[in-house]
Amino acid sequence: QVQLVESGGGLVQAGGSLRLSCAASGLTFSRRAMGWFRQAPGKEREFVAAISWSGGITYYGDSVKGRFTISRDNAKNTVYLQMNSLNPEDTAVYYCAAALRGTPIRRIDYDYWGQGTQVTVSS
Repeated sequence: QVQLVESGGGLVQAGGSLRLSCAASGLTFSRRAMGWFRQAPGKEREFVAAISWSGGITYYGDSVKGRFTISRDNAKNTVYLQMNSLNPEDTAVYYCAAALRGTPIRRIDYDYWGQGTQVTVSS
């Protein structure tokens, strides 16, 4: 079965950095676009970043542009999210997801999701 397992979350001070990883299995990873979403307490899950199957196309949510970088290693079936200049508003559970088709930014266009990893940024 398909599994997406996120790791790398934790507690960091404002201005710091974290690198999230998402290891995929049970799907043809190299032919799937991948995305990162996040959900803060009391808020809807929001789009963070997406990357095409080849890695040649990337999209970012407005709130993370210039600070976060999505990348992938198809040989390792892993997608990454490098997060720099973190601030308390970035505190959330971060989820990776596999896209149905294309390189989408809408939740509805992703069919497999990980369990999430908590990122907490202290001020």
